[in-house]
Amino acid sequence: MYTDKTNPDLPMDPIHHHSVARRPFKARGANVRRCPECQLALPACICAYRVQVPTQVEFWLLMHPEEAYKPSNTGRLIADCLPNTRVFLWSRTQVDPELLAALASPCYAPMVIFPDDQPDYAQRVSTYTQVQQARPQATPVFILLEGTWRQARRIFRKSPYLAHLPILPLRGDFTSQYQLRKASQKYQLCTVEVAIELLKMAQEPTGAQVLGAYFHIFNTHYAASRQQAEIVKESPAHALLADLREQRCLKQDILPPL
Repeated sequence: MYTDKTNPDLPMDPIHHHSVARRPFKARGANVRRCPECQLALPACICAYRVQVPTQVEFWLLMHPEEAYKPSNTGRLIADCLPNTRVFLWSRTQVDPELLAALASPCYAPMVIFPDDQPDYAQRVSTYTQVQQARPQATPVFILLEGTWRQARRIFRKSPYLAHLPILPLRGDFTSQYQLRKASQKYQLCTVEVAIELLKMAQEPTGAQVLGAYFHIFNTHYAASRQQAEIVKESPAHALLADLREQRCLKQDILPPL
């Protein structure tokens, strides 16, 4: 499953991660001095490696309120790299009217990323190609339900405005590289890993590679800071994003392999 393992009035405008609503983080690591942008401990800051990539698809994150304030949340990485990403804090009783308007817009072809493991919504299961063919002029939108597996299923079941949307399950033999939370199943991916696989599916290799490199840096920096270990900044991912930051532009469809 795609969820990370462990204010409903948020505006609809495309955001970067620092626009996501926050409250004081009170769990383990609450006393660590953190970068106000990436929320990692200051020595582990990854802001110098943030690169934005335009894509022909969009991601909308419907985020459980408890997930929004966790520094280990990976949904914010998508917002960092993909400028059209939109984030909503989910509420069962208060639905953002801008979200409802966007879902009804003919400009978008939204699909909910969710497992096809229950018979009651089997008729809604679709493929990316089928959604594209049904609405060829609309921008494909991947809706990610952001939270623990239990929270994500609650969002899915308690959000009637999602009930008419096609469901796109992510199938494959995956192994998560996420080091910060323990998955209940070995095949479960964190949110950003799901986004990377969806970008590959949508034939967005540049976006997938940049987001993958950014996730690698986030993953290794955060894990090292937790263990108070030396943070190594000489990986191919570091070199790739540092170079792209310096160039300030992306002119090639395919980037050098990591």
